[in-house]
Amino acid sequence: MWSARPVRIVSLLPSATETLFALGLGDQLVAVTHECDFPPQAALLPTVTRSTLALEEKDSGGIEVAVSLAAAEGRSLYSVDTDAIRALRPDLVVAQDVCRVCAVTADQVADDLPGIRMIRQHPHSLDDVLDDIEDLAAACGADATSLMTGLRARLEAASLEAQRRGRVRGVFLEWIDPPYRAGHWTPDLLALAAIDDPLARAGIPSIAMSWADVAAARPDLLVLAPCGFNHDRALAEAAIFQTSINAVGANRVVVLDGSAYFNRPGPRLVDSLEQLVANR
Repeated sequence: MWSARPVRIVSLLPSATETLFALGLGDQLVAVTHECDFPPQAALLPTVTRSTLALEEKDSGGIEVAVSLAAAEGRSLYSVDTDAIRALRPDLVVAQDVCRVCAVTADQVADDLPGIRMIRQHPHSLDDVLDDIEDLAAACGADATSLMTGLRARLEAASLEAQRRGRVRGVFLEWIDPPYRAGHWTPDLLALAAIDDPLARAGIPSIAMSWADVAAARPDLLVLAPCGFNHDRALAEAAIFQTSINAVGANRVVVLDGSAYFNRPGPRLVDSLEQLVANR
C-alpha cells in the first residue's frame, strides 16, 4: 500500500538509493550522495555530499594510508551540506552506522538535522540487509512484497546452482594493500555460493591481514573485489600486486566489481551472489 502523500527522501547511502529505486520510489528522492550512481537516474539528482580526500589517483596502499591518517586526526571522509538538506524539507533522511569509510555516518549529520526523521541502517549480515529493505519500504509506506519475493527466489536459485557444482575452497579479499578478509554480509554470500573461506568472518568488520596469511589458507579460488573500486580499477590494482597474488598459489583468480556489488548492502547483493556462482 502506498502512503497517502509522497515522502520526500534524502539518501546519504548509495545502497539505500538503489533500494528506493528498486521499490519504485525513485521519484520521491530529493537528494543523494556524490557516490549514488545506480541506477543511472540517481546520478541526475542533486547531491549534498562530497569527499574530503582526493583518492581517485591513489592505489589501495595510498588510500589505506590517507584514510588511516584522517581517522587518527579525527577528520571525516565526507563533507555534508546539511543546510541544503534542511532547505529541501525532507520527510526522511536515510544514513548508516556500519562503516565511517564507506558512506556518511548518521552521527555526522544527526545534530544538524533536528526534527527530521532519520533511518539508521546498520546491517551486518545478509538477513540484516533484507530486513533493512523491508524496513525502508515500510517507512515510506510502500509494499516490498514483490521485490523481496524476487530477491529471495534468485538467492535460492543461485544457491541451488552452487550446490549442484559442488563446494570449493576459496578466499575473498575486500582490499588488496594490505589484503582484507571478508566480513559483514560477504561470508553469507560465500556460504550460499558453496565457497569455503577459512579467513572470512561473518557479521563483523573486515580486517587487514598479510599476503602470507592468504597463502597459508591455501585457496583453490581467490576472489578480489576491492571496496569502492569498479572492475577496471580493480583489475589495474590486481596487476600491481600480481607477484603477491601468484604467490598465493590459487588455481583461479577472479577480479570483481566491489563498488557496484559486494560493498553495497542493497538489492544488488543478489547480483553479487550470482557473480560468485558464475565465476567460482
